[in-house]
Formats: sequence, C-alpha cells, structure tokens
Amino acid sequence: MSGAITAPRARLRAPAEDVPVRRVRRDWVGVGLWVALAVSALFWALPFVFMALTSLKSRADINSSPTWALPSSLEWGNFTSAIETGDLWVTGSNSLLISLVKVPLGLLLAAAAAFALARLRFRWHKVVLCVFAVGSMVPIQVGLGPLFNTMLTLDLLNSRAGLVLPYLAFGIPYQIFMLYGFFRAIPDELEESARVDGASTFRIFWQICLPLAKPALAALFILDFVATWNEYAIATTLLTSQGNWTIPLAVQGFSTQHGTDYGALNAFIFMSAVPVLIVYLMFQRYFVQGAFAGAVKG
Repeated sequence: MSGAITAPRARLRAPAEDVPVRRVRRDWVGVGLWVALAVSALFWALPFVFMALTSLKSRADINSSPTWALPSSLEWGNFTSAIETGDLWVTGSNSLLISLVKVPLGLLLAAAAAFALARLRFRWHKVVLCVFAVGSMVPIQVGLGPLFNTMLTLDLLNSRAGLVLPYLAFGIPYQIFMLYGFFRAIPDELEESARVDGASTFRIFWQICLPLAKPALAALFILDFVATWNEYAIATTLLTSQGNWTIPLAVQGFSTQHGTDYGALNAFIFMSAVPVLIVYLMFQRYFVQGAFAGAVKG
C-alpha cells in the first residue's frame, strides 16, 4: 500500500460575474415638492419675522435701516407701550372669552346635528343637509344690516353675548357640513354592536362617535378659533364701546391713533397673534389628519 496521502483538490470557483449596480433614481417630483414647500414657508414666515424685528426697533432704527436689518438695540419698551396704549389685557380677554365659549359650544352643537343627519335616518334628511350647506355659503356682509336691527331689538347690542350668538349662527352650518361626511364614514357595524349591548343613541354619540371624530373636531377647532379671533365685520357692527372691543377692533383703533409708532404697533400685532399660534401648536398633529376626515364615504 502506498502511504502517500493525497491532498484534497481545491474547489474550482467560477469567476464571479459583475453584478450591475442599480443607480438610485432621484425623485425629482419629491424634490420639487420640498422646494415648493420651503419657498411657501419662507413667504409665509417673512412677514412674521419682519413684524418681530420691527417690534424690537427704536424709531431711529425704523427710519434709518431697512426692514430686514437687525435692530441696533432691543427696544422692549415697545411691548410695554403697546400693552398700555392698546389696552391689550382687556381686548385680549374679550377675544379669549368669546372664542373659548363660542368654539367648543359651536362644535358640540354642530357635532350633535351632524350625527343626527348622518346616523339617524329620517325623511328629508338630505334636504336639511342642503339647507345647512346653503347656509354656510351666505356671506356675512349680507346679513349685517338685519343682524344689527335684531340685536338692537333683543337689547343685545354692544355685549359679548350678542356677539357669540351671531358667531354660532354663521359658524355652525359649515361645521355640520364638514362633520356629516366623517360620521357617515363610521362603519354601521360599530353602531349595531353597541345597540346589541344596550347602548342608547346618546351613549353611541358621546362615547363612540364623538371620540372617533377627534381629528376632525381638532381641525375644525383650529379653523374656528382663528376665524373667531380674527373676525372683524360682525364685531365692528355690534360693538360700540371700547371696553367690549375684540383684538381686530383694538388693532384698528391702535393703528388709527398711533399709526406712526410702528414699533409699538408691530409689537401689539405680534402679541395678538401669540394665542392663535399656541392653539395651532397644540392641535397641529390632528390638523392634517382631520382635514381629510370623512373623505372616504359621503
């Protein structure tokens, strides 16, 4: 026997083929959308930035430097002057009280009416919905004359209660029309299973449908709060005394009497916009989701 040990044969490997490298295609549509978003955000932010810069400038800086220039020294006294001259605490409290009463109350009434139209099937419910839809399209300016006479007859002229009622009347139809589609999109099986368990109609609305409508309610809350805070036409028609003025009337009065004091004027406008920004930041995560709520099923 031969004692030679044969070495194992080396395995022959086939030459590796060149693997084609995939080139990642750049999503030019996405890039264009991001560029458009950045440009839009810049255009929206520039007035706010210029307003903030002007509110911190002295009169000498405002007259001698461009709008986009930084202030040579921070003039915090403009904010103090704006608060005292424009009576910001009184007018801001009036606007805040009216908004915090009108907006939640209007959303609750609109949600109840939209739920009744969407989930409680009765005759002519679509006709009623069309009436609300037409009501949401009526311009406020058309009803200012009759509204003034009505509030004068009811002795509600120049009062905050007399301002809340027209705000509800003009705001609820639009909210009903928007919430109707959301409540219609809720599956019928959810309501049927709740009724099998003995739930009443009010309990279905309060504990099932209303929590599901949170994104839509949050989006409407932001829109309604901003609209109520900035409303001018009805307020200037119904409010006559300065003690009941809201923020838009105070801004107009400030600009009329102290229009040349641009630093204090911009400080007043800047502070009046802060509550709106706070509300938006609190509910912004629901805003996009709620904006498309009810779009699946009409």
